[in-house]
Amino acid sequence: MTDHHGPQPTADEILDALDPEQRRVAKSVDGAVCVLAGAGTGKTRAITHRIAYGVLTGVMQPMQTLAVTFTARAAGEMRGRLRQLGVSGVQARTFHAAALRQLQFFWPRTYGVDPPRLTESKIALVAEAVHDCRLRADRTELRDLTGEIEWAKATQTAPDDYPGQVRATKRKPPRDAAEIARVYAAYEKIKAGRGQMDFEDVLLLTIGLLDDRIEVREQVQAQYRHFTVDEYQDVNPLQQRLLDLWSQQARSLCVVGDASQTIYSFTGATPAFLLGFRHRHRTSEVVELVRDYRSTPQVVRLANRLLTHATGEAARHRLELVSQREDGPAPEFVEFADEPAEAEGVARRIRKLLDRGVRAAEIAVLFRTNAQSEGYEQALADHGIPYVLRGAERFFERPEVRQAAVLLRGAARSGGGPGAGGDAGSLAAEVGAVLVAGGWSPEPPSGSGQVRERWESLNAIVRLAEDFAAARPGAALPSFVEELAERANAQHAPTVDGVTLASLHAAKGLEWDAVFLVGLTEGMMPITYADTDDKVEEERRLLYVGITRAREHLTMSWALARSPGGRAGRRPSRFLDGLRGGAVSPGRAAAGRTGEGAAQGSAWHPGESRARRAKAGPVRCRVCGRGLADAAERKLGRCLECPTDLDEALFERLRDWRLGQARVLGQPAYCVFTDATLTAIAEAEPSSVQQLARISGVTRTKIDKYGPDILAIIAGSSAEDLAEAAEALIAARDDDAVPGPEDPV
Repeated sequence: MTDHHGPQPTADEILDALDPEQRRVAKSVDGAVCVLAGAGTGKTRAITHRIAYGVLTGVMQPMQTLAVTFTARAAGEMRGRLRQLGVSGVQARTFHAAALRQLQFFWPRTYGVDPPRLTESKIALVAEAVHDCRLRADRTELRDLTGEIEWAKATQTAPDDYPGQVRATKRKPPRDAAEIARVYAAYEKIKAGRGQMDFEDVLLLTIGLLDDRIEVREQVQAQYRHFTVDEYQDVNPLQQRLLDLWSQQARSLCVVGDASQTIYSFTGATPAFLLGFRHRHRTSEVVELVRDYRSTPQVVRLANRLLTHATGEAARHRLELVSQREDGPAPEFVEFADEPAEAEGVARRIRKLLDRGVRAAEIAVLFRTNAQSEGYEQALADHGIPYVLRGAERFFERPEVRQAAVLLRGAARSGGGPGAGGDAGSLAAEVGAVLVAGGWSPEPPSGSGQVRERWESLNAIVRLAEDFAAARPGAALPSFVEELAERANAQHAPTVDGVTLASLHAAKGLEWDAVFLVGLTEGMMPITYADTDDKVEEERRLLYVGITRAREHLTMSWALARSPGGRAGRRPSRFLDGLRGGAVSPGRAAAGRTGEGAAQGSAWHPGESRARRAKAGPVRCRVCGRGLADAAERKLGRCLECPTDLDEALFERLRDWRLGQARVLGQPAYCVFTDATLTAIAEAEPSSVQQLARISGVTRTKIDKYGPDILAIIAGSSAEDLAEAAEALIAARDDDAVPGPEDPV
């Protein structure tokens, strides 16, 4: 039950660490309690202290306690906090993980066979179903169809009932409802025939097992007597049905949520269960958490004002947050002439924050759709700013991280690393000493992108050791290795240094010192297909989530045109009405100077390429003529599956040159050019600056910096010769110690 690596707090100490409202939550360890917790109000702290208090007072037994949340990362964080409070043995899992665990245990004992295998690719099965129905669907349509099937299963809608349910809920499916019902039925048939199940089936089969077998239901209900459900506003009907079966005989049930942060209704999630909790549990206690410990009063006031215009059931239960922090800077509202200027302006502001000491990992750029990320990737790369795309390769699956785990396990078994026991015997120093063999050093390398990226991963582990030691003084290396394994199982990754690029949906549950909310125009926020009052209100809540991610610095921006020289017909989001107060930074004027300044003497004429882009209209595949929606396809100018005229030898020369540039600059390779841009260059083989400028991803800054090299490589010069010349130029600059025209000052 206890953690043996530090003194266990007493029950009174658990309560002393909380504010009055959080203390009420912690003491409500019997019966039902509904916690309405606003953004940044310490809900995770409140519910973990509640569990710890319940265990320490003897009301709860750890093995009879199940905490349920919606992401493996959140579950891992909850387990980590409980360990720090001296409590282990509590099950903290996602709905699906908890159900799958029960299914794998009870199914063989009940039916004598293993449960169906969890499918690795739902979208592949949907593609097969589409083919069997003699229909056609591109990749975007396949994702939409998969989403519809997930919604139907989450709302317990069978294939035959799908068209009627669509009409009843006024849902607008991506294609004819009867066709989707056919695909849905075919998908279920294929899956069943192969003995497979999807994530929704995990819940459905567990519900069926508990419904059909009273002995299984009684065993589960006897096992778990205390339940905590985080992010309860995101529960869908299927999850609620499972929770009802689990908790019928529960001694305590605590649900936590915020109706103003309901942003997943497209998956079947509804705040109705949260808002109706007190009616279903007549004796329940309701506690509101409104003290915001995350954001400055300026950010909190803006978030509160946004919700004053909200309508609907969730709006009637909105919480008025009260900041507990000191004053900070006023939120900025910035208007730009076009999207490239907006991305450039955001990158410049981020550079200023970095120069003032804000860490890259504490900055985020948040957008409505993932397709918006490309311009910001390019702008940050232009400025040599490292970034992390949320949803990219998982941290614990990186080769250097796996190797680091092996090294640390070996050191723990042998009694500690090289620094153990000496003057440098702190946990972080010990971990760092072990990871030297994996490529870590106290100072970041000045080498190539891969070397720097590897170091960032290892340095994140060292920083994690620092945080772990601060939370648990005296903890030894074996304890940290155990913590690392727990985090790996939960995919609870430490922070890697780099500006986060993420969609607003992906940002839920996270926070940063500085947040840039970009692309805030009508048609994007709210999104075009938000065509009902309820959908528009969900878009407002999505913006609210974005605003409340910021601790101190908040910038909200929009562009009046998509492309340079395009018609400035866009309008700022309606949600900004009443928030701006007429104070808009002169981003538009600055954007104009950014786009055309410093062009004198250059062979590139921005006005010409802007005019071309403005006349171009929708981007279409140069091979088959289909409209291109995917960012990578737009960059290439063709569908990914269409035949390519790529000059592979030229592409390899460009890659070699890029690697040399990255080494010289001490930046990741993508900061020079992304793979997609290099591919587009190798396919187009431009012979002039004007032709090079027409390629998506080749900005004016890139033209000035790399244009002559690129054209020389296409003309036949070797990457090695150009790399040597670049190194000589950098060396000469270093020797002179005088900033060059491209050097940051």
